[in-house]
Amino acid sequence: MIAIIDYDAGNLTSVARAITFLGYECVVTNDVEKIKNAKRVIFPGVGAAGSAMASLKRLKLDVAIKDAFGSGKPVLGICLGTQIIMGHSDEDRGTSCLGIIEGNVPEFSTDMKAEDKSPLKIPHMGWNSIRIKQEHPVLKGIGSQDEFYFVHSFYPCPDKVEHVIGETQYGITFASVMGFKNIIATQFHPEKSGRPGLALLKNFCEWTPC
Repeated sequence: MIAIIDYDAGNLTSVARAITFLGYECVVTNDVEKIKNAKRVIFPGVGAAGSAMASLKRLKLDVAIKDAFGSGKPVLGICLGTQIIMGHSDEDRGTSCLGIIEGNVPEFSTDMKAEDKSPLKIPHMGWNSIRIKQEHPVLKGIGSQDEFYFVHSFYPCPDKVEHVIGETQYGITFASVMGFKNIIATQFHPEKSGRPGLALLKNFCEWTPC
């Protein structure tokens, strides 16, 4: 069973639908015991870091996520979930996060330019590719031609380069895929990214971390 963590941060139905479509059992839950007993954990979300962390703490899911990571079971962060696993976010005048991967989550500058010097819109919304920096089982079969769906104004900036699995260019180059031990996290939404996104989710459902 795969536990999809429910902390009032939305976007859970589409994740559950994608996992079910791939043929795997999942449950959307905020039950700490169900998360503890799950074989895999997905930590998705949209919204703001401050309210997300408040909900996680109120429901004791901050501890449940850290315990899931500590147990060695596969954990997947998506979008806001990816930002929350970092140490700190600049959102909401600064938010202390889970600290599973060391680093910060800054905001895109509003004066960023594209290569042709035209202004870029914030939030970063739409399709973009990733440049794989390190091979990873969850990215098996993913190529430079594949694009994924992004919606975000903040982006993860890990302290250690070895935690960067993939990068994306949008005015700046930022970490769009991070990994550390048994956790993998994407700034984009694989559940909304068509065939490449489903391939990534299937890889996660079959991944056995070393």
